[in-house]
Amino acid sequence: MQYNLNLLIERYPIAGKFTISRGSKTEAVIVVCELSDGIFTGRGECVPYARFGESIESVSEQIRAVASLLNTGGSAEELRLKLQNMMPAGAARNAVDCALWDLQAKQAGSSVASLLKLTARPLITAITVSIDTPELMAAATAKLAHHPLIKVKIGGDNDSARIRAVRGAAPEAQIILDANEGWNAQNFDENMGVAASCAIALIEQPLPSSDDSYLLHAQRPVPVCADESAHTSEGLEKLTDRYDAVNIKLDKTGGLTEALIMRDKARILGLKVMVGCMVGSSLAMAPALMVGQDADFIDLDGPLLLAKDREPALHYDGTTVSPPLAELWG
Repeated sequence: MQYNLNLLIERYPIAGKFTISRGSKTEAVIVVCELSDGIFTGRGECVPYARFGESIESVSEQIRAVASLLNTGGSAEELRLKLQNMMPAGAARNAVDCALWDLQAKQAGSSVASLLKLTARPLITAITVSIDTPELMAAATAKLAHHPLIKVKIGGDNDSARIRAVRGAAPEAQIILDANEGWNAQNFDENMGVAASCAIALIEQPLPSSDDSYLLHAQRPVPVCADESAHTSEGLEKLTDRYDAVNIKLDKTGGLTEALIMRDKARILGLKVMVGCMVGSSLAMAPALMVGQDADFIDLDGPLLLAKDREPALHYDGTTVSPPLAELWG
């Protein structure tokens, strides 16, 4: 069977500004891969990860390079398995892998959830507060205080004040802190102590992935989650002495296929599982919801950060997100 590949670059304005310790953005620029067998079309979306040297141009080039694989024939499932060896993990493989899952489900007249033998259910996702002054972060958090799960971006000087401010603004909510590699060995203990006193649920990637050895001996009264330090299932064993959880993002794993493997391996190793995302549309979140059906924390609020999502979109009822309709994906 022959498949046709189509590549789209799409832009979605962000509502306001999204800020983490490494900078701000006002627009989500995404790459969409469409694969057609002449009857059905499967779609997958990715967001290039600049932190790891990816760009729109490099990811697009990688996707176009798999045209030769598509000409080898075979089913969508067979091509997915070949893809694991042909492309490195990352955003490009994610877009192609998820497009093949979507195509496989459509060809089978089924859904990806059914192919995975899942009963997909609505999930509660975190909603994100950008890094800012403690006062402005408290004000932003107060508006979300009725939500059960809030993710707060930190990672700079005065983080202890930020932590206290957001906890005071949302005393009942479960709070995740995401430092985006912004702490260091000098402030780790102080910040961790404040986080513990404020009953924080989880701290994502406090130290740089290239310099996280301090975690080997540090006290961790709040569980620490690997994000930039964890990409795929390979090497997870080496993280268990420093981390208590892993953040699985499809743009890091290179698609749903590897994300499922990573989740299952993390469980075997006793690591908690968080399913996260880049800032993208509902098309990117839909396959991640399959991984999230067995996860401890869900952070799939990307579309809620956009001024406008694609149509059809995932249905968000507050911060509860429902499985995708077939018209969107899967």
